[in-house]
Amino acid sequence: MIRQLIDRVLAKASRSPLRKRPKRYRGSEQGMPLADVSQAAIRTCETLQQGGFQAWIVGGGVRDLLLGLKPKDFDVATDATPEQVRKLFRRSRIIGRRFQIVHVLHGRDTIEVSTFRSMQPAADRDTDEHGRVLRDNVWGTQAEDAARRDFTINALYYDPVSDTLLDYHDGVKDMQRHVLRMIGDPFTRYREDPVRMLRVARFTAKLGFTVEPKTQQPIRELKDLLHNVPAARLFDEMLKLLLSGKSMACLQELRRQGLHHGLLPMLDVILEQPDDERFVQAALAATDARVLADRSVSPGFLFAALLWQPVRVRWQEATARGEHGIPALAAAIESVLDEQAGRLAIQRRFIGDMREIWMMQPRFERRTGRSPHALVAHPRFRAGWDFLMLRCDSGEIPAEIGQWWHEFSQADSAQRQAMLERAAPASGAAKKRKRRSRRRGAASEAEGGASGAEGGASGAEGGASGASGGVSGAEGAVSGAEGAVSGASGGVRETRGGATESEPRSA
Repeated sequence: MIRQLIDRVLAKASRSPLRKRPKRYRGSEQGMPLADVSQAAIRTCETLQQGGFQAWIVGGGVRDLLLGLKPKDFDVATDATPEQVRKLFRRSRIIGRRFQIVHVLHGRDTIEVSTFRSMQPAADRDTDEHGRVLRDNVWGTQAEDAARRDFTINALYYDPVSDTLLDYHDGVKDMQRHVLRMIGDPFTRYREDPVRMLRVARFTAKLGFTVEPKTQQPIRELKDLLHNVPAARLFDEMLKLLLSGKSMACLQELRRQGLHHGLLPMLDVILEQPDDERFVQAALAATDARVLADRSVSPGFLFAALLWQPVRVRWQEATARGEHGIPALAAAIESVLDEQAGRLAIQRRFIGDMREIWMMQPRFERRTGRSPHALVAHPRFRAGWDFLMLRCDSGEIPAEIGQWWHEFSQADSAQRQAMLERAAPASGAAKKRKRRSRRRGAASEAEGGASGAEGGASGAEGGASGASGGVSGAEGAVSGAEGAVSGASGGVRETRGGATESEPRSA
């Protein structure tokens, strides 16, 4: 152990990641498609340069363009401080505590502008007891900024005005070799920010890269450091992983690296059960298809799919014990969400969507009366029906249920009425049997009272009255329970509109 520590210290001392002279390329010669660069990012660079500052597109936007992928966003790095950037752009705001950055707004586009950061000595950094950097707003040079970035493929700087590409750490060569390599000593870099281990899993799955051995080696040893990362940051990184267009591959890579225990501890159970795995695969395949088609994806729907199996199991266990269906489902939902909350801070508005989607599922089983009309009019009906179809596709429930609801939602009033009448007989027969049973019981009591004395008849009437009161009380209890669920649903709807804090973006 001591030998490993000495070797690590000597390695860091003999190999500094700071390189002052980058390799310089013409972007177009490396396959940079200038036409695909965001016009908002180009205008941001032009404004900063006209103000006398350096300005470079950096990070994931440069990486993805060189790999022939479509970037989700563009970030700009500059030697201007956040306050100087703020003065140059009327529509901008400074955000962040750990890292101060500026969001510059161009129409509907947001460009994230960060200032070059310095290579502070370790003793001068504000860190916690595990080595995680807590605050880092000391500005530096571009070379220092490049050395501070996580992987070589994310340390490329592109100036769209002059078509210049700067490479400080052989990121171009690593991209050509499809290798993911950490800048500097991986052991130290993971301790500074444990989220980098999650990025290894994401980039490996998304890009199909091989992890360089020295970058891979410390992950198993340091994976527990993820427990010290704020839950909001973990959620942000987990969302990027699930919306990467390779979500199932990312989850499998997380599991292979042993990193999922601090994020989705139920993943082992889900992926080991064929039916559960089929459901999750169907949900993630649909998500990937929407991402690749550049269509919107609901994080609430996605997490509802990932956590549905434990909710369903606990719901079934509760109903098997004799608990009423709707309250049992509500209790199962709260149990799973409480267990998950300590590991991943799913935002309140997404939790609201998840609850609504889950609570709609038993309502799809009612195909009589006014209930179907009310359900189709629900603002989240489409999300609930999409979720229902995942259950049908995975074999959890009969496919004809999903098809019935699709036809009902598309039908006119007359067609809907006809569908309800066709669906009514089975339910109606059940109700009639229950009513006949109650009448037979009442008749027996009446006959027993008639054969007795007048006081016996009065007693029978009093007993019947008491029984009637008991039934009324039970019905009132059921109504109260339904009202409570309805009130909870209303509370959920209120949270959906709540604002969420902005989080700094990372490649």
